[in-house]
Amino acid sequence: MPDTHKSQEVPEQLTRVIATQSIQSTPPEFTILVAALRQHFGEALDAIIMYGSCLHATNPGEGVADFYVLVDDYRHAYPQNYLRYLNRWLPPNVFYLEAPNQAATLRAKYAVISTADFERGAQSWFHPYIWARFAQPTRLLDVRNEQIRQRIYMAEARAVLKFLESTMVGLEPGRADVEKIWVSGLMLTYAAELRAESGTRAHHLVTLNLPVYQRLTVAALPALDQSLIVQQDDGYYRIQSTAYQRRRARIHWRLRRWQGRLLSILRLSKATLTFRDCLDYAAWKIERHTGVKVEITPMLRRHPVLWGYKVLWQLLRRGVVR
Repeated sequence: MPDTHKSQEVPEQLTRVIATQSIQSTPPEFTILVAALRQHFGEALDAIIMYGSCLHATNPGEGVADFYVLVDDYRHAYPQNYLRYLNRWLPPNVFYLEAPNQAATLRAKYAVISTADFERGAQSWFHPYIWARFAQPTRLLDVRNEQIRQRIYMAEARAVLKFLESTMVGLEPGRADVEKIWVSGLMLTYAAELRAESGTRAHHLVTLNLPVYQRLTVAALPALDQSLIVQQDDGYYRIQSTAYQRRRARIHWRLRRWQGRLLSILRLSKATLTFRDCLDYAAWKIERHTGVKVEITPMLRRHPVLWGYKVLWQLLRRGVVR
């Protein structure tokens, strides 16, 4: 689907909403992980963004925090050539971090991407890997300067616009509230990756952050196609998609699903080179979201890519991942 926002002005109110939710507080324990990342990347670091379920964590030691680390340049970020090439070829690179905190251990999964690639992913990538994540609530935990801060807010605003318009062109005409719009969009983006989350997960996330999604939708409305969506006085929206738009949207989301399967397999393969204990993490996440225990055999540990494809195929056939 072509990008309609490259030359379109982003509503100022939308960036204000994003700025407000980006500076909301997080558990103080996460500053330990931020300090470790700041020390590791040094002058290459542009920003650290937190997203995902740990935004609402009451006990940071129980889960695995999700961070995006934005860097100015891959050559500046890595001493190893192969990591630079992997990050340019298929951003982001994903790593694992542990940091001691008194009697507990803090854990994080962090993805490394250049600020320029982050902006492109939020605005112009066909696949929703970046724009679906960063249309959702985030926290900006560390930033180099005000210029980078504004670039991040603008990228996240464009991610919201792309998410909403990509979702709404596929909805049937009629009344829809914010919950329906965002749940529908999240379910579409989940289907575009190999993920263990079910549809109930999308409902849970939207319900948990519904006031934020309401503010984002209202703020984004002036930049959306006015022939597609109209706000009503009762808090609902009227979707006015045409049969042609819906047919085209179905084709695009089908292509994204096929593209996402390939990209997910490539990223999982790449993670075996960058992500320490990636097999244990993947097994833990699958069991957490589905209740299905994945056995990590000695053969799987010795040949994670080759045998991992076999395990992945089994999980796909069983419907554990989609």
